[in-house]
Amino acid sequence: MLDPLINSIEVPCDQQKAFTIFIEQMTTWWPLDKFTTSAMGGAPAKEIRVDARAGGAIIEVGADDTETLYGNIEAYDPYGFLSMWFHFGPPGVEITERTLVELTFETIDANNTRVELRQSNWEALGDMAADIRGGYEFGWKMIFEQGYAAACSG
Repeated sequence: MLDPLINSIEVPCDQQKAFTIFIEQMTTWWPLDKFTTSAMGGAPAKEIRVDARAGGAIIEVGADDTETLYGNIEAYDPYGFLSMWFHFGPPGVEITERTLVELTFETIDANNTRVELRQSNWEALGDMAADIRGGYEFGWKMIFEQGYAAACSG
């Protein structure tokens, strides 16, 4: 059994804004030119579209308008908790299993929020689980700790 990845950061905005930026404005902070199926195929994605509700889909819109399902929102509790089944892969690879990403948003004070991201269920990814986990460990540092945190600063 692989340990979950856990990243905790403080962002310079209130809890509601931190939650909203994460799930409703993902295109503003997700590196569309690096960590997308479209980018792996040679061109940046156009956007990440999120249906922000329990059961809602998280979809990449590729450079050629191809839609790739990243996952679905499992639990949606504005502005404190969010969980989603999440994983995307290279072009042409059908993804049937996903990891569980859980986020908590906790008020530190009126202008700061602690956001914790916990990703688990690695075993669902089979023989490649350890390698994929390593990729996400690297990726979340750039995506979550840098890109998302910077978006919350604006």
